[in-house]
Amino acid sequence: MCLGIPGRITAITDEARQMAMAEVSGVRREVSVACVADGPLEGLIGAWVLIHVGFAMARIDADEAARTLEALRELGEAQETLDQMAQADEEMAR
Repeated sequence: MCLGIPGRITAITDEARQMAMAEVSGVRREVSVACVADGPLEGLIGAWVLIHVGFAMARIDADEAARTLEALRELGEAQETLDQMAQADEEMAR
């Protein structure tokens, strides 16, 4: 099953490669924004996106993000995904 989890773009990390920092429930991760870029990348800062395997796949609004995160928490899938992201970030930092 593919799981897209809502995250908020907090910074542009590499404009040439179309990479940005996204925060998902307190976990920060660099993601590609190539699929959602439709102008200057700075315009994405603060935007909510659905993230799947390191790619921002679609822009969503804040209400949809909140509803999706709540539904995922209720299903227990969000925590598992966040744990996997945090573990991957720890491994990359080594």
